[in-house]
Amino acid sequence: MAANPAKFLREVRVELGRVTWPGRKETTVTTALVLGMVAITGLFFFGVDQLIGLAVRALFGAAG
Repeated sequence: MAANPAKFLREVRVELGRVTWPGRKETTVTTALVLGMVAITGLFFFGVDQLIGLAVRALFGAAG
């Protein structure tokens, strides 16, 4: 590879031609699913954090 950079770049170009790129619809659906999962995960960890905070405040007598 390092011996002939021009050959390497030609091979890269050929490989890029073989790639099956996702369409607009597939990209949109996948993006929506990822954002949805991020939101669900964020809400889950927010809830866990609130419960742990409540437990710590109760443990140290600062609940209220």
